[in-house]
Amino acid sequence: MEIAEIFKKLAEPIEVRWRVGKNMGDKFSVLAYLDARQVQQRLDDILGPENWSNVYDSETGTATVSIKIDGEWISKTDVGTDSQVEKEKGKASDSFKRAAVLWGIGRFLYTDKKYSGKMLPKDPSGKYCMTSDKKKVLYNGEQISLYMNGLSTSMGLLNQIWHEEKELQSDPKFLEAMTNLKKYL
Repeated sequence: MEIAEIFKKLAEPIEVRWRVGKNMGDKFSVLAYLDARQVQQRLDDILGPENWSNVYDSETGTATVSIKIDGEWISKTDVGTDSQVEKEKGKASDSFKRAAVLWGIGRFLYTDKKYSGKMLPKDPSGKYCMTSDKKKVLYNGEQISLYMNGLSTSMGLLNQIWHEEKELQSDPKFLEAMTNLKKYL
């Protein structure tokens, strides 16, 4: 694969996850993000697990993501910030994802306006997000992500099956079955 093609594939959008951000009166801000495992999977899928590495320095809070290109290792480094949960682990994950952005992975989150400034109303208890039409309470990050990505729970499960069964994706019968199921969701 040509280097330009590698960079193009690394930078392709990944289905984002969403989490609750700040309390904004009668609404919550919701923030789009990528999980570190999604970034690892993107690197594995495009480069192969043997052609990239990540080194974390706990003293500086930096991660260095290195990619082997034409037999030569090239590295990019960025620093992370502490998280509110599992401080050190969160910092390592954050620095890894930030270093991956230097390679183009997840950069779309910073350039595509559909991922910024999103708000959802609060439920009557003030603890949870609701859908914009206030018909359904979204109790966890998975439900928020499905809703914000425009997927029903059923469509989300179908999407999960598709992504987990990569070896079957080239099977015409599997493709036909998945296509037919989508019609009903």
